[in-house]
Amino acid sequence: MIVTDRRRDILDTLRSSESPMSILDIARRLDLHPNTVRFHLQALAENGRVERVEPTRAVPGRPPLMFRAYQGMDPAGPRNYMLLADALAARVGADCAATDRAVESGRALGSQLAETTTAPRSVSNHQATDRLVEILGDVGFSPERRSSGGKNGIALRNCPFLELIEEHAQVICPLHLGLMQGVMSTMGATVTVRRLVPFAEPDLCMAHLGPVDAAS
Repeated sequence: MIVTDRRRDILDTLRSSESPMSILDIARRLDLHPNTVRFHLQALAENGRVERVEPTRAVPGRPPLMFRAYQGMDPAGPRNYMLLADALAARVGADCAATDRAVESGRALGSQLAETTTAPRSVSNHQATDRLVEILGDVGFSPERRSSGGKNGIALRNCPFLELIEEHAQVICPLHLGLMQGVMSTMGATVTVRRLVPFAEPDLCMAHLGPVDAAS
């Protein structure tokens, strides 16, 4: 792709230079129009790969804009968070108390997410459930509220960690349960997510709501 190649060429040029370069310097080096260089520099600066440098010497007239490659590891370089998640899930899952630890971790995360809300700590159960649905949506669960036979629940139509479920369901599903419980507890609700049924239907998991002091 031409755009990607040109940005890579500009970035490589800046990295190979011992001092910051102006737009004209880069344009001459790569035989490009200055406006083309300016356009790509702006994009590189926006994603943190290039930074502007103030001129170090006085020159007649308006000094040129100077740029250099970001001094550090590439913030837009390749990532492999799936490998990290898989390794951590495997380590937790090897513990004889994996389920309990996963729930505890989820509750801590849920509490942290709920604390970011501007709502008061103690709210109605309906408001707390609304906030839970909002948080689940932000995290990526695609939640839907459901009510049937006087029982309330939340359908989760997407799993943000779907690739990990096959091998690490004993960690991931309890983590999700704990996350939801942590949100409800932090919001001061008297109801919570009592049970999470993975793949209750082929395209969703079901979180069942109930009183906090209800028997499991």
